[in-house]
Amino acid sequence: MRRTLRREAPSTIGLLADEQDFAAMRRYRTFTFDDHTAYLQQVETLLKSLSAQGMHATVALFDPEEFAEYCAESGLAPDTPASRSRFTAEIASAGATVAYTGQPIDSLIPLLVSRAVRRATWEYATTILAGLGECADCGKDVGHAAFDRASHLLLRILETAGPGTHHLVCSTPTDNEHLLAVLHTERDSTGPARLETDEGAEFVTVLAVGIALERPGGVVLRTSRPGAQDRVHGWRLIRGDLVPLTAGEVFSAYCTDADTGEPVAPEPHVEYCAGFDLGADEPESHH
Repeated sequence: MRRTLRREAPSTIGLLADEQDFAAMRRYRTFTFDDHTAYLQQVETLLKSLSAQGMHATVALFDPEEFAEYCAESGLAPDTPASRSRFTAEIASAGATVAYTGQPIDSLIPLLVSRAVRRATWEYATTILAGLGECADCGKDVGHAAFDRASHLLLRILETAGPGTHHLVCSTPTDNEHLLAVLHTERDSTGPARLETDEGAEFVTVLAVGIALERPGGVVLRTSRPGAQDRVHGWRLIRGDLVPLTAGEVFSAYCTDADTGEPVAPEPHVEYCAGFDLGADEPESHH
């Protein structure tokens, strides 16, 4: 009966994804691993074993600095397996995790890191919006109004783009970070676009920061349809509104190396198009 119950108890593993974090944990006597590659192999073996027993396993990103802070705040001794286990449970309940479905560890790590970055971006953007307060002129909550406006603009983009597989990127600079959000969605010819809840919320929040702060960000949309060239559209964020880019501006943005400024050859089977008009209508809460 205990084995039956064990199969119904989910397992969570806190993963040290890179060698620097792994090295930081080696200062603890009870952390007995001494080689990062061997450690990753052992984690993968454990995940396979749990899966073979019919148990659900998830992986969370283990940060040694956050672990040390957590132990200090909680009054826990950091050099114990129990403290590491408790910290892992805490970060899994509130942070980014990846469910193990048999994928190789080399594929799981980039996905986990990507989700952790997305989560941190969303939390930072949410903090910015929450701290903006009310408008001195109209009394509306600036962050809430910007979020409503961003939600409206995203829906307008997806409605106007029509059916297909859509890949959107939103870029918004702030004083301390350059925020980036990515959204993948599909829409058939008979219904609205299907949005993944977390991705949609992250995208709208990052766009809302650009709207609220009136920063010069932008949005790029790439649409794929069977039997047709991919189409790329773009908009520039100006004073809280998405203004369509010309086809030439979209081509220049896509075909220029962001680091060096050097030209990059255009992709085959891709059509670079002007951003389309998103209309003048807006939600009542737009500030």
